[in-house]
Amino acid sequence: MAGKKRPLVVITRKLPDPVETRMRELFDARLNVEDRPMTQPELVAAVKEADVLVPTITDHIDAALIAQAGENLKLIANFGNGVDKIDVAAAAKKGITVTNTPNVLTEDTADMTMALMLAVPRRLAEGANVLTGEKKWAGWSPTWMLGRRIWGKRLGIVGMGRIGTAVARRAKAFGLSIHYHNRHRVLPAVEEELEATYWESLDQMLARMDIISVNCPSTPATFHLLSGRRLALMQPSAYLVNTARGDIIDEDSLVKLIHDGKIAGAGLDVYEHEPALNSKLLKLAAKGKVVLLPHMGSATLEGRIDMGEKVIINIRAFFDGHRPPDRVLPLRT
Repeated sequence: MAGKKRPLVVITRKLPDPVETRMRELFDARLNVEDRPMTQPELVAAVKEADVLVPTITDHIDAALIAQAGENLKLIANFGNGVDKIDVAAAAKKGITVTNTPNVLTEDTADMTMALMLAVPRRLAEGANVLTGEKKWAGWSPTWMLGRRIWGKRLGIVGMGRIGTAVARRAKAFGLSIHYHNRHRVLPAVEEELEATYWESLDQMLARMDIISVNCPSTPATFHLLSGRRLALMQPSAYLVNTARGDIIDEDSLVKLIHDGKIAGAGLDVYEHEPALNSKLLKLAAKGKVVLLPHMGSATLEGRIDMGEKVIINIRAFFDGHRPPDRVLPLRT
């Protein structure tokens, strides 16, 4: 972009320092130093003025907002893989390109999924709280703080994409039997590597697994994919882990089933109405029935920097007259 006017890039949240520094070097970058979510009026002002908007999952870039965009806004370079908060079709109609940052958070999210898979049955959060609580630890006992073994158990993965496959590889190393439900069956070589069993029927898989891991994207088709009816199919001894999106699960039904002892527990990193949290989930956490994390599945410094670099590559490619490598098309959302 040498010799060209630098595009005005409005970034809606604070990004890692190396990413922000590089953006300042390359673009006329407007940073969010306070790191608070932009209000709707602030987002409207941003899209009216910016050449590029760099939103995150905390921003709702809907059709109404896009309709108010100024003539200069030609690119929405999402800092994140999921574009469920962006109306890609509305952007396309207005001649605005949308990009995302795929393939950089796979391993981090899979690591956190595996961590929750261990944390819930083995009661890690409860155990840690014993040492930091008000009561003094009485010491080891043969029958105290007994959890459940995961080795030899059946894992059912809902969504066998990049993250689901990465979870399967980790889980297989921990001695779990791999099962999965997906829109399409994975390649035979992958099934053979993972010794994975494919279930065309999600209902049938849910009823037979010891642990369910949710790893599919949030789309209109996956909203409440795990409905109350489907959750009720799970065994009373089974656990559910979700590091994907909160609205894939009917959260109220999950809470009730765990409270009633019809599901053993859950490990959750995402929530249906986040950042608002269901108060009943907090009560279950206090009883050791669930482990709750604040949407930190992909929260590694390396991952965030990789995301930022992808955003920068997409912006540079676009303004150099090339097709951005991570362009999102309406039909693919």
